[in-house]
Amino acid sequence: MTSGDAGRVTGTADKDYNIIRFAEACLSNVLRLETCIADAEQAGDHELVEFFQRAQAASRRGAEDGKALLARRLAS
Repeated sequence: MTSGDAGRVTGTADKDYNIIRFAEACLSNVLRLETCIADAEQAGDHELVEFFQRAQAASRRGAEDGKALLARRLAS
């Protein structure tokens, strides 16, 4: 099955499904980065803690942006 077939099979347009997948990947990354932050904190590496916190914030923004975009598209 190609990615173009998925929309026909699932009943959800691929472009909308891709937004859902993007938001899920961002949220999953937020959770994964929590472990990275904890590891860096335990090692006492403040620079790395801040790096992972910035990455986590970017992932949160990506998820929120994806959810907002999907909501706008589904509302129209």
